[in-house]
Amino acid sequence: MPLIARMELRTRAVGEWAMNAHVLVCPVTRQSVLVDPGAELEALQEMLADTRPVGILITHTHPDHIGALDEMRTRLKVPVMAHAGPHLDLNADRRLLHGDVVNVGQHCLKVYHTPGHVGDLLCFAIKDDERVIVGDAIFEGGPGRTETAQDFQTTLQTLRGMILSWPDDTVCYPGHGPCFRLGDKRAAIVAFLAKDHGDFFGDATWEM
Repeated sequence: MPLIARMELRTRAVGEWAMNAHVLVCPVTRQSVLVDPGAELEALQEMLADTRPVGILITHTHPDHIGALDEMRTRLKVPVMAHAGPHLDLNADRRLLHGDVVNVGQHCLKVYHTPGHVGDLLCFAIKDDERVIVGDAIFEGGPGRTETAQDFQTTLQTLRGMILSWPDDTVCYPGHGPCFRLGDKRAAIVAFLAKDHGDFFGDATWEM
């Protein structure tokens, strides 16, 4: 079988929190999905140039990630796909669960449920590709902020049981800041998980 050309991944930081919106494009069919329409309608529209949008994906429902959702939904007239919740009020057309697949042209995205930062957090991995859109599940410098000690413990479980199972060559595209190779952070994450953090919650770094 002939090799399928890699998906095109477009990223732009939008809004006052510099949230990374993403567009994934099948290079053959030109079908696309918009991930996390946080702000700046015209910038989001420009990211979709020369494509045929077929869906809007939500990593999680914090306001900086869905601030422009209603407007983009009206413009694009495509289904919104998000986790089943619990989450902020969101009328999703398709409720995604761990292990689900989203088709985009000749490509597909595998859905990972990665709670901790918030309960409805999803990651989207491009099948047969090293790239994963991770939302606020993990950053180059640490995990996503947590609001309770229980949420922080959930984050630790997600790191141990899910994210560290991905190959070293996985390239993570977070909701804020630069992308990074998971293998370059693995030792720091393992060391972080080996420590007793007590009842901690809040902003964490791998070095703490």
